Amino acid sequence: MTFILGISAFYHDSASCLIKDGEIISAVQEERWTRKKHDPEFPKNAIQSCLKIAGITPKELDLVAFYDKPFIKFERLLNTYLSFAPKGIRSFVQAMPLWLKRKLWVKELILKELPGYKGKIIFPEH
Repeated sequence: MTFILGISAFYHDSASCLIKDGEIISAVQEERWTRKKHDPEFPKNAIQSCLKIAGITPKELDLVAFYDKPFIKFERLLNTYLSFAPKGIRSFVQAMPLWLKRKLWVKELILKELPGYKGKIIFPEH
């Protein structure tokens, strides 16, 4: 048996999906738990729901995939801000703390939220 957990977070409609042997077992949006429409936060409740539906723990996961490459997205964001400077300074000042505190450290957050998981974390193209 192979279990793959997919995670989407930090932009809009965060969610998780669990696949077992190539078939979708569960797919859950975080907003179903938090009651915040289009909740962008890390989908810890959705992840726990997916694992519970399958009756497994994080240790039984074979692979975790985060839907985007945070460092590549960050680089694109910086290039965009530089291209339009100084017009976007307000937006830049607002966005940077969130990126530097959370969005760049997705791997660490995944490991924190999946205690016992020792497998690979991949970041495929969006």
